[in-house]
Parts: sequence; C-alpha cells; structure tokens
Amino acid sequence: MSQSTGGTRERIKAVALELFTEQGYEATSLREVAERLGVTKAALYYHFKSKDEIVTSVVEDRLERMDALIAWAETQPATLATRQAVIERYADAMFSGEQPSVMRFFEQNQTALKSLSAGRELRGRMFRLATALCQGDDSPGAQLRAVLALFAVHSSWFAVRTPDITDAERKRVALEVADELLAAITAPPNPPTPTHPHVDHEVSS
Repeated sequence: MSQSTGGTRERIKAVALELFTEQGYEATSLREVAERLGVTKAALYYHFKSKDEIVTSVVEDRLERMDALIAWAETQPATLATRQAVIERYADAMFSGEQPSVMRFFEQNQTALKSLSAGRELRGRMFRLATALCQGDDSPGAQLRAVLALFAVHSSWFAVRTPDITDAERKRVALEVADELLAAITAPPNPPTPTHPHVDHEVSS
C-alpha cells in the first residue's frame, strides 16, 4: 500500500512539474494537474492539498540529496581532487533520473521558489555546499568561485543553447567549466610585485 502511495505521489510530482514548466507555476491549477493525470481533484487532494505542497515535496527530495553530499564533503581533505569529486557527485545527482525536469522547473520558476520556505532552505544548502567546496581557502575569490562552480551546473540548463544537445553533453560542459573554477581555488597566490622597488645601497667608509 505504501509503495503504491509512494509511486502515486512521484507520478503527481512528475506531471505537476511538467505542467509548471510548460505553463508556469502561477498559471497552472491543481485541476489541470488532476486532468493530465486522469484522476479526480479529490484523489489528487488525498496526496497534496496545494501546489505549494507539491513543490515543497520536490525541494525536500533535493535537500536530502544535498545534505548527504555536504556531510560527505565536510569529512574529506581540502584538496582539488575532493572539490572535483564533490562537484561531479553534485552534477550526477542533478542530472540523474527525474532531476533534469526538476532543474528545468527551478530555472523557469525562480519567483515561486523564493516565496516558499523550502526554496529559502535550498538557497542555504547551496551556500553550505559552496563552503565545503572551498575548504582550506576562505578568501573572497575562493568563495565566489565555489558558488560559480555550482551555478555552472545549474545554468547549463539555460545558458547552453546549442540545438539538440544531450543531457550528457550538457553535463560534460558544466563540469569542464566548474573544474576550471575549482582549480583556481587551489592555485597558490602570486607574490606581490612592489610598485616602487627600493634598493638599499651600502655606504662603505
């Protein structure tokens, strides 16, 4: 029974995200979700009482994935190899299964997400993961590069506009850009170059 209920909830979320992405979150009603599912609105209400509940459930699934990754990342050494492994695991999670449809929904419905507490929690997790990515380097540049590396995964869904690009190709491009940013975090700082070099001359008596 619980397995059947879980499967129904997942189907509802998948169809709702499909409609939210096609029509926009605000423009889609629960009745339309029920109609596309081929069920009554009452049957849909048994699982979700509102559109917000559907989106919150989707976000909570993602939060669980991120919490697991953050917990793992925080136990690893602060090395470039760790950073690359973290961003690769993150990309794997964001490109697997139903996640591409979730990413497209997030990209097209930022306003709706910001109004939900779950959406605000997602933002907090992003910064925690970025902090884990730049362990060992707390400079402003490292903090920015860590966030941009995560955004490289997200923005690949709308910034890469090559026709007919596959999800696998999109992921590869995102990781290439992310790795370039992460490599700069570990780069040793350049020694300062004096603007006005001063040479001491010894005066022998």
